[in-house]
Amino acid sequence: MRDGSGTEPVDWSAGSWLHQPVRAEHTPEGDLLVEPAEGSDFWRHTSYGFVHDDGPALLAPFPTGAAVEVSFRLEWTEQFDQAGVLVRVDERTWIKAGVEISDGQPQLGAVVTREFSDWSVAPVPEWTGREVTVRASRSGDALTVRARVTGEPWRLVRVAPLAPAAPTLAGLFCCSPTRGGLTVRFTGWRRGPADASLHPDE
Repeated sequence: MRDGSGTEPVDWSAGSWLHQPVRAEHTPEGDLLVEPAEGSDFWRHTSYGFVHDDGPALLAPFPTGAAVEVSFRLEWTEQFDQAGVLVRVDERTWIKAGVEISDGQPQLGAVVTREFSDWSVAPVPEWTGREVTVRASRSGDALTVRARVTGEPWRLVRVAPLAPAAPTLAGLFCCSPTRGGLTVRFTGWRRGPADASLHPDE
């Protein structure tokens, strides 16, 4: 796979909001501060019995053969606060991946939704306070999600099906299902070619 080289920055203005945040503010350093609404989330049915499709997401076209990366500072601590990459076909078909607070600690994970959502997580408490990058690579019939903190290797998060012909958008998202006042500092949005292979030694 590629190590993230060859990507190019995407200007924040290149995306369109799926749902408007409470606040989106550009900083002098070029970061984007986003405040999601209280109660915002993406989820469909499974276990919880509800449908939420109202989180702020800044999205742009995402063709087959491309990869997108989103970086942010992991600086939040409240239950279910989350940020990362959203890959969206429509309200019933989407994938979100990033870091979410669950059971008292940051969890690296993904939700894959095809009418019904699933969820997988792994604890990453050592990532607290650091810059996290989530990478989604679209090739053939698959979306491959990886993540890392600056200076460390990529970790494979998920391989999920994604129809090659499906018109798809991708970009950054954040949600705050249980409280108001969360602000996420996004530090980068990049795009480039898809990963050459699923495994590093291929």
